[in-house]
Amino acid sequence: MSAPLRLSGHAKDLGGGFTVRRLLPAVQRQAVGPFLFFDHFGPVTVQPEAGHDVRPHPHIGLATVTYLFSGAIMHRDSLGYVQQIEPGAINWMTAGRGIVHSERRPENLANQAYVNHGIQLWAALPVAHEEAHPSFVHTPAAAIPEVQVDGATVRVLIGEAFGQASPVATYSRTLYLDVQLPAGATLEIPALVPEIAVYTVDASVSFNGGDVPEHILAVADPGQPVRLTAGQSAVRLMVIGGEPLEAPRHMWWNFVSSRKDRIVQAASDWEAQAMGQVSGEVEWIPLPEHRFKA
Repeated sequence: MSAPLRLSGHAKDLGGGFTVRRLLPAVQRQAVGPFLFFDHFGPVTVQPEAGHDVRPHPHIGLATVTYLFSGAIMHRDSLGYVQQIEPGAINWMTAGRGIVHSERRPENLANQAYVNHGIQLWAALPVAHEEAHPSFVHTPAAAIPEVQVDGATVRVLIGEAFGQASPVATYSRTLYLDVQLPAGATLEIPALVPEIAVYTVDASVSFNGGDVPEHILAVADPGQPVRLTAGQSAVRLMVIGGEPLEAPRHMWWNFVSSRKDRIVQAASDWEAQAMGQVSGEVEWIPLPEHRFKA
């Protein structure tokens, strides 16, 4: 088996001292399956005075997928949904033709320090569904299937694996697993979908016989099974993948589309505040200074 493509990502400052590790998109690879954006944030201790709130901002042409290991985030959007995101749940927000949302500290944690740690992904919508009706679906942790496989604990967040199927609905064949692998244990993941990558959250792992350090997104060859073996310490791994994108995507700021002119239109709509508002919010994030050109 050939060595996997290893993406180390880069640090991205989102403002207010909130820095994430961004693995996708990368120069070497735009997407794995439908996933073309991968941010790992934390673990970070959020102090009461921290300015980590994300003000209202728009999206088109994608679905955001938020998953927490610890902490909490309060989601509000222009459809009227208000949902506290908590560890173990999957929160799938379809932007489609356009949605606006904010991500803030929950009011019940206003005067507390707490640890936020999690992953946010963006999944590009198939071209036929890029202009789908926006929606938001919260799937609680208790509804996510979990299975023991050769000593490993596997939560099937999205898709199907090891005889379990997630209740999360998607627009294309998609795979997302949370794997906890004990020290010395081995897990074989068959080629469940055409494209698969494994992210090492907190420790190194042997990937088809080669060592992959922590905080690396290792991309398998298409259609290749993956053999994962933990070293002297347990490791948490996120497995992502699915059907490859049927066409390249243009990405600028919070917008994704197969058409450049659609991104230009979305920018104009946001500048005119014509994409909707989040009830009770008076702030919003302005467009970047350097504009997208079709």
